[in-house]
Amino acid sequence: MDSSPLIGVVTVTYNSGAVIRDFMESVFQQSYRNFKLYIVDNSSSDETLSSLARFSDPRLVVIPNSTNLGVAEGNNVGVRAALASGCNAVLLINNDTVFGPELISTLDQGLDKYRCEMIVPKILYFDPPDKIWSAGGTFSVLRGRPKHLGFGMKDDGRFDESREVEYSPTCCMLIKKQVFERIGIMDPKYFIYFDDADFCMRAHRAGVKLVYSPNTKLFHKVSSLVGHRSDTSIRYVTRNHVYYVLKHFGFFESLYYLPICQAHIFVRCLFAKNRAKAFVIAQKAFWEGISVASSGGEEATLGAQLLPR
Repeated sequence: MDSSPLIGVVTVTYNSGAVIRDFMESVFQQSYRNFKLYIVDNSSSDETLSSLARFSDPRLVVIPNSTNLGVAEGNNVGVRAALASGCNAVLLINNDTVFGPELISTLDQGLDKYRCEMIVPKILYFDPPDKIWSAGGTFSVLRGRPKHLGFGMKDDGRFDESREVEYSPTCCMLIKKQVFERIGIMDPKYFIYFDDADFCMRAHRAGVKLVYSPNTKLFHKVSSLVGHRSDTSIRYVTRNHVYYVLKHFGFFESLYYLPICQAHIFVRCLFAKNRAKAFVIAQKAFWEGISVASSGGEEATLGAQLLPR
């Protein structure tokens, strides 16, 4: 009988038919066997669910949502299910990724090795595979937002040392169950983007230790599902940056950071295909972020919200 801790692997799908097969093959080739894979589908209209139906592994749990709940709440659905099933840790992971058979095992061992509560791997671009997407991250005081360490750099050994970091995207993050008990789960108001920044900020302020471990790699098909400068991306990145700033920083800090949010709008719109349309979307999203912040944060706390609904 397998004595290793039960790990809940949680991923959120939304029209993920183009990437889901490679992801599933990566998961079920893992040397670490004691896991349950929770796929939370946000009402996909493509072949995602039919593709998943081809897999008969008893560790697979598909949770179909009738509407698109977003990434943040989608992850919450999976986390609740995993904790209710007795999982000792939860691996939040994107399904537009591929990875080797030792990913889960190496991350699980890293929790003990580095005596940490959260751990992330080196994340590389799928194409080109020698280019870093994230080697952990930090919170930028100047920009009022997190940044990826090593972003866009060649994987030439500069980021081959493990270290404690403040932030990392939840593209792939193994989290002990005690972290959710301590700080809650994702704030569903983010829907998509900045939900991981918010979670890491709360964890960092609570003294939770997050470690970047380059001992295993994950390859990310960046922006393959949403698009880096799509209308959806422009809206939610802008909206959620504003919400994140107003939620986590004081009045005087926000007076500094909000103009920076506007500067990001100009930069993002400059490279958009339709600059005028993008600018209108972003400006509406800026004020939407203020409106969302005025209603308060909604990160879930331990208790009924951690149980299956």
